[in-house]
This record gives sequence, structure tokens and C-alpha cells, in this order.
Amino acid sequence: MALSAALRLPLPRLLWGPTGSLLAAAAAASRRRAAVVAVPAVRFLSSSSSSSDGSRSVQPLRAGRDERAAAGEGGAAVKERVVPVELHKEATEAYMAYAMSVLLGRALPDVRDGLKPVHRRILYAMHEMGLASRRPFRKCARVVGEVLGKFHPHGDSAVYETLVRMAQDFSMRYPLVQGHGNFGSIDADPPAAMRYTECRLDVGCFFFLDIDAIFIIGQVDFVPNFDNSQKEPSLLPARVPSLLLNGSSGIAVGMATNIPPHNLGELVDVLSVMIENPEATLQELLECMPGPDFPTGGTIVGNQGILEAYKTGRGRVVMRGKTDIETIDVKSKRSAIIIKEVPYQTNKSTLVERIAELVEEKVLEGISDIRDESDRSGMRVVIELKRGADPAIVLNNLYRHTALQSSFSCNMVAILDGQPKLMGLKEILQAFIDFRCSVIERRARFKLSQALERKHIVEGIVIGLDNLDSVIQIIRGTSNHAMARESLIKEFGLSDKQAEALLDITLRKLTSLERKKFVDEAKSLSEEISKLNELLSNKKLIFQLILQEATDLKNKFATPRRSFIEDSASTEVDDLDIIPNEEMLLILSEKGYVKRMKPNTFNLQNRGTIGKSVGKMRMNDNTSDFIVCQTHDHVLYFSDKGIVYSARAYKIPECTRAATGTPLVQLLSLSDGERITSIVPVNEFGEDQYLVMLTVNGYIKKVPLNAFSAIRTSGIISIQLAPGDELKWVRRCGDDDLVALASQNGMVIVNTCNKLRALGRKTRGVLAMKLKEGDKMASMDIIPATSHNMPETYSRVRDLSPPWLLFIADNGIGKRVPLNAFRQGNFNRVGLQGYKLPPDCSLAAVFVVGFSLTDDGESDEQVVLVSQSGTVNRIKVKDISIRSRSARGVILMRLEHAGKIQSASLISAAEEEEEQDPESASLISEAEEPEKQDPEVSA
Repeated sequence: MALSAALRLPLPRLLWGPTGSLLAAAAAASRRRAAVVAVPAVRFLSSSSSSSDGSRSVQPLRAGRDERAAAGEGGAAVKERVVPVELHKEATEAYMAYAMSVLLGRALPDVRDGLKPVHRRILYAMHEMGLASRRPFRKCARVVGEVLGKFHPHGDSAVYETLVRMAQDFSMRYPLVQGHGNFGSIDADPPAAMRYTECRLDVGCFFFLDIDAIFIIGQVDFVPNFDNSQKEPSLLPARVPSLLLNGSSGIAVGMATNIPPHNLGELVDVLSVMIENPEATLQELLECMPGPDFPTGGTIVGNQGILEAYKTGRGRVVMRGKTDIETIDVKSKRSAIIIKEVPYQTNKSTLVERIAELVEEKVLEGISDIRDESDRSGMRVVIELKRGADPAIVLNNLYRHTALQSSFSCNMVAILDGQPKLMGLKEILQAFIDFRCSVIERRARFKLSQALERKHIVEGIVIGLDNLDSVIQIIRGTSNHAMARESLIKEFGLSDKQAEALLDITLRKLTSLERKKFVDEAKSLSEEISKLNELLSNKKLIFQLILQEATDLKNKFATPRRSFIEDSASTEVDDLDIIPNEEMLLILSEKGYVKRMKPNTFNLQNRGTIGKSVGKMRMNDNTSDFIVCQTHDHVLYFSDKGIVYSARAYKIPECTRAATGTPLVQLLSLSDGERITSIVPVNEFGEDQYLVMLTVNGYIKKVPLNAFSAIRTSGIISIQLAPGDELKWVRRCGDDDLVALASQNGMVIVNTCNKLRALGRKTRGVLAMKLKEGDKMASMDIIPATSHNMPETYSRVRDLSPPWLLFIADNGIGKRVPLNAFRQGNFNRVGLQGYKLPPDCSLAAVFVVGFSLTDDGESDEQVVLVSQSGTVNRIKVKDISIRSRSARGVILMRLEHAGKIQSASLISAAEEEEEQDPESASLISEAEEPEKQDPEVSA
């Protein structure tokens, strides 16, 4: 149970728990294990004894009877030492030691040179083999064998895979190895076997990691290899932050690392800023290095994830492939999406297969063909679109459903001071600067000691050459080498090394010219020693040298940025990005069902025809409202109780005419008995726009549109209602627009919206029209300020010019009346008679038409009529006759058994051809009474 409890501990707690330092715990566990390893194999009794502290200790049992017999016969006793330990403690400590071994020895890179041990060993082994960039290639199997035999006693496949990755230009921003042969591809094609491929070090490897400098004694530490047969470097003296240059990734025990690659030129620039101003802000660093630079290019969307990664060490960088839109057929308006770059670590062939699968599954629409035309000149994946498909919508769907948009989760963990640590950008740069300063100081001290030693010897040689005759005489007068050395030391005050060097000098160096060379060398050494001393005593000179070496690399190897960073507030693909913003019809029923259909669902017909059914309706259900909107619009749903709700138009499922629709209770939080009576599409909540509301009892009010920009799920109050009243009509308007009101008895009031004072949501408003007994409001519409030319006073001159008021009675008869036939009246009046109706008929709707005109001055609009039974007829407004206010009108729709007109809506002209019903052509008729001007009816 104790072991199970230990193994169930969270791994970070297991690694970094109450035992303190992981290194100390690992060392202690190693000491205990060393004592246990030497113990002979024993079996443990199932019984155990309890100690005073409550722990249970196990008793050893000897292996068999033979051993006991031998002991009883006086045989040599087997000396054994058993250390009783708690199993869960030993398991915990052993696992911690194993975890630390993986962290430090295999999975995590060092922050100083940015390499894991296996990378470092491969590069060092290749350097020892003399595989420079100008030397011939050698078989990869030879390199792998060298690494395994000398430095890395692990699997050969792991070493070869690491070697292959360092040669792939789509994996490394700056490859460290040159490969010859098949080293894999971005399509995840496997590399050839190591016996076929060849490699050598890349020229950049010598400069980035400064491999040649590791032989300068003391510059980096050397440690014994696994069998203590030779030494290997613990680090490579990198000149630039290699951890950021090529990035790194690995999974250890309890932690992982994932660091993106960066651009060399930008990395040197940000290193310069960090050296010159260690207190530089992250924003100042971002100005030099705005983000990662992936080897496969692509586009980085947004910088918030980059900022988080650079600040805390963790962040999510969103990547997208680079695409272009090309037109492949101008006449048919067909386009193609060309993928030129894919996100980092994305398999191109898998991406193409996934797109094809989604097209088959109908998840992606609008794609007719996909093919991969990539070759050695570059990547090119062609996605041909169907006729009429919007490339932007298809592309956004690709971003959402495929790896064309993916993310790189930064987790910048590296080894610092022997411990794994999560670091931000500034910490990584500072750690590298400290390391580079240490390397330069150790290099300078080594060169200084060499220069001092050489100067000491040269000075002795110069002394000897200045006293050449005496030196020759002393040498000739001695009998052996030792006596000659002692005589020179005694005569000229030389050291042992100086005397030995003077004795080793050849005769040809005794010329005056050679003496001058030694004098010049001594002078040069003095200058070098002076510079090295000055370098070691001045930290600024060390920083300048770091920058100089890094700048030389930038000038030699820097390349333009491959990954473009796109500023974006959101990195997610929103629903609006993948849904076309098309014109749609929203049909609302009295029982609270709503359906969304395309306008071409109803073909254009002549007036007087029977029409086409709007679809299946539930029993005793009728159409309540019918509007035209865009799929991206906010749709405001106003209920009879004065509550308003909001939802995007595309949230309503698109359906066919035969469908019943979607219950609004599934989209909105409606209360019991609450009905939606009016729906208003809004594409933008402008400050100079208003909503005009009208109740069935004639109360009207104007509310700013932006008061409804933030509507909670449960809805908000839009108007206060008197008992027995209900909200019926809501329309958008501007201050200079006109509002036309009509009652069921055909009375009309037209007035400007600025006569209505803007009120808050929780008010009732004012009385719009004095209604006779039994009369109620029938309709309301808005006339834009730019479209009306109403006279202030009534004129008897007949003017048939637009705009017109379109009257539609519930018996299917309608007419157009010029707007100038009505003068502006005040609210709270009876109004003018606009339509003389039969006793059993009432007004169903009134619209203002004539805003969109054809070349001949006729209306280019269309009206959709919906009967109580759900039958729909769509006709041109220009086919409806223009009549006077007293005229009856023409038949718009033959209702027969369809009941009465329930609702009507205006839509824009469609481009499809008229669909003429030959049987209905004879149904066009007019029922017109003699025109007679009715006097104004006033209060």
C-alpha cells in the first residue's frame, strides 16, 4: 500500500517534494543504493515485525537447505550485509535519481549552448573525425558508431534520428549538419538507412557553436565519458544563443520542453539591446525580435501568445499556412486556394489527405478538387473551388478544421545551474550572456598565460643573442648540457626555461635578422598581454567582444525572416469567418417557430397567382413575421411582453420549405406564454440610430439602438406595457426619417421621427393614433430621409412619382399610393384614410416602396406575402398598380382556402429569371372603384 501511495503522488511533488533539492536527494539515493547492490539475492518473509516507531521491517530468509546444512557442518559462512529499508522510500528515491538522470543527461537542453547531450556528442564526434564543411562526406553509420562507442551508450536508431533532424532544413532554422542522400521530407517520408546516407558538419556549425575553440584549454570543462576512457566537452562555446536560434523540444520525467526557433539577425539585435541595457523592458526586446521564425515559414497570428511565452516561459503561438487566391476561370468565376507554406511541424501529405476526407464527409463545402503540385522548386498545393464559392469562407473553414492552422505551445524549460528551470526571454538571454562572459574570460586567461610564458622565453633568447659571444664561449667551456644550462643561468640570470630555449636554438637563428624577429615578437607579445589584461579588468570590453563576434555571424549568415507576424486581436477562427454573409429570409410563426431560408427558395411569380407554400406548419399555427437579413446580423427578438432577446442570424438552422422550423425556446430563454412578435436585424449598433416601437393599442416610443448592444441571455426590458396591451412592431429609424402608421381600418399617420423624444427602455411612450372603438394598429414602416419629398400641406395635384405607400389588405388585395398624397400629421390624431376597406376586411401591412428604381423609374423591389396557412407568394412591386387613397386596389394573391394574409415582407430584387405560371396568367384581375378624394378625418 505504501508503494502504491508513493507511485500515485503527482510527479512534480515526487520530484521536488519535502526531500529538498533534487540533486541532493539523488545523491543520497545513490549512496543508499550502493550499499544495497552488493547484497546477495535474498527472499523476504511474508511476516514482518514492527519497530518502535511503527514502521515494519522485513526479515531475510536464506536461499535453501543446502546453505543451512553447509553452515551447520562448519563450512565457510557467507558474509552478507542487508540494509532494511522501507520499500516506498527506496522506490521514491530511486525514481528521483532516474528522473534526474533523464532531465540532465538526455531530454532537456542546456541554456548555455542550447544542446542536449546527444546533439553535443554527435557534433563533437564529427569534429574529431575531421568532417568539416570542406571535407568529403562520410557514411552516417560511421558517425553513429563513433558516437555510440565513445560517448553515447544508447540505441543507434535514436542517435541516427537526431543526426537526421540536424540536417533537415524544414526542422532546423539553421541546420548544423549537411546531409547527402535521402534525409526525409516534409511529407514525413522516412530517411534512408544510415548505411546509405552521408554527412558532414555544416559551415554554420563551426561559427554558431565555435567548435574549434573547445580545444583551447580551460575555455569549457571536459568530463570523462561513460567508461572513463576519454574526455568529452560538457558544453560547446556557442557564440549566439543556440537555444533560441534553432529551438528545442523534448519530453523528460514530469516535465517537457518546447522552444521555438528564431531569426539569427533579430536574435543578435535583441542580444545587443540586452547587453547595452540589462534593464530593458520586454516591449523593447520585442521591437528587435517580434517573435519566432519557423523554418517552414507560414504566418504567426497575433502576438499575445508570443508576449506570454517571452514573459513567463509558457505561451501559445498560433500559426497558419501561407496561401494565395488565384482565378482559374474568369467566365465561371472559379477560384483556387494555393497553399505555399504550411505551419511548423505540419505534415503536408497528411494535411492534403485530411482535407480530402472532410470534403467527402461534407464538413468542408465549396471544394471541387485538390492536388499536390509540389516539386523541388517549392511547395504548391492547389485547392480548386466550385463555382460561386467564396475563397475567404473556404479558407477560414480550412483554418478551423485542418492543420492549416495549428499552434506551437511554448514551454521554455532548460537546464540552468544543474537544475531544470522554466525561463522567459530575458532570463535565457541573461544566462547566455553570463556564460559567454565566462567563456571569454577563461579564453583570455588561457591566452594570457601562453603569452606570458612565450614572452618569458623570447626575452631570454634576446638576452642570449645580445651576448652571443659570451654564450658561445660558456657553451664551449662546459662538458655537458646540464653544466651549460647552469652556467647560462648563473651568468645572465636566466630561468630554467629560458636557458633551455637558448640551448635549443639553431645556428641559423643566430643572424641579426632572426634577432630582430625575436625582438618584434617580444614587443607583439607585450601588446597582446596588455590587451588581455585590459580585457579581463574591463567588463565592457568583454561585452563589446561578445557583440562583435555575434555581429560577425549576423553579417555572414543572417537571412530574411520567413514567418510573417500578423497583428490580430483574436487568434481563433470565429463563426463569422467561416459562415458566408448572405441574404436570408427569417420566417416566424405565431406559436414560436422560426426558420431560415435562402431568398431563391421562392421563385419570382406574377401577382394574382396562388403562390408557393412556405412549408409545413403545425396545427393551428400561422406565420407571424417575415424579414430579410444577413447571416452575420444580430437579430433582436421582441416579445409581446416587451422583452427583447438577441442572437446571431446564423444561429437559426437553415432549412427547406418543407421543414417545420426550430422552436424559439431552444434559442431564447422565453417565459411561459411569451410570444415573439417582431424581429429586427442589426448589422451595427450606430449611435445615430433608433428603434421605434408600436403597440397594438397605439402607443409609440423611440429608443437609441445602442441601448440594445449588450443583451443578456435572459433578455432585457424594451418597453413598459399597460394592462391588455402588447408590443407588436419594432423598426429601425434615424432622426430625419419618416414613420408611417396604419390602423386596421385603413387610417394613416405620417410624421417625422424627430417629433418623438428619445426615451429609455423602461418607459411606455406616447399615444400614436386615436383609434376608434374596435380598431387596432395594423402596421408601421419607416421612410428614409433621403427618399421622401412630402409636402407640408396637402396638394390636390396628382403626382405618381415615388416613393409610394404599399397597402396590403388581409383579403389579398393591395395597391400603391404616392407618398405625397399624405401630408405630415401629428401624433395622437385620427389620421387620413389611406385605404377604404370592406366591412369584413382589415389592413394587414403597409410598406414604403420605391427606394430602388429601374431605368424606367419603376420599383425594383419585391414583396413576399404569407398567408395564415403558410402559403407564400413573391411578386414584383412594379406589377402592383398605383391608385388613389380611396381606390380599392388589385388582387395580389388568390387566397381561396389559404385563409387571410398573415404577414408580408419586402426583399431586394433577385437576379434569377421570372418564372411565369401559364395557368395563373389569366388570374390577373383588378377590382377597382371610381376614384374619389376623401376629406381628411381629424380629431
